[in-house]
Order: sequence, then C-alpha cells, then structure tokens
Amino acid sequence: MARKRIMVPESKQTMESFKTEVANSLNVNLKQGYNGDLTSKEAGSIGGEMVKRMIAYAESNMPK
Repeated sequence: MARKRIMVPESKQTMESFKTEVANSLNVNLKQGYNGDLTSKEAGSIGGEMVKRMIAYAESNMPK
C-alpha cells in the first residue's frame, strides 16, 4: 500500500516553487491549488523536466 508522506516537510514550499518555475519555463499555466484541467502531456512535461533538472544538478555537484 503506497503512502503519500512528505519525508522532509520543510522542502514542500521549495518544491512548489520549483514546480512553478519549471511550468513557467515550459509555458504551462499552473495555478495555485487544483490543476486537474492540465492535460497529461502538460503535467508529464512538468514532472519530467523537474526530474531532468534535479539529475543534472546532482551530477554537477557530485564529488569527482
């Protein structure tokens, strides 16, 4: 059974800001609160771009 639990509660606002920043860069209209009117493509592009940027950040900050 999957549980949606925030592991680091302090990160919630940071992740929301990051999601908004990514959505804006992709020209996806993201509102505060419910965004059920987004298409699967729009929502997926936001999540995919977030993961892509997090991986790039991690790779560039890994010790060599």
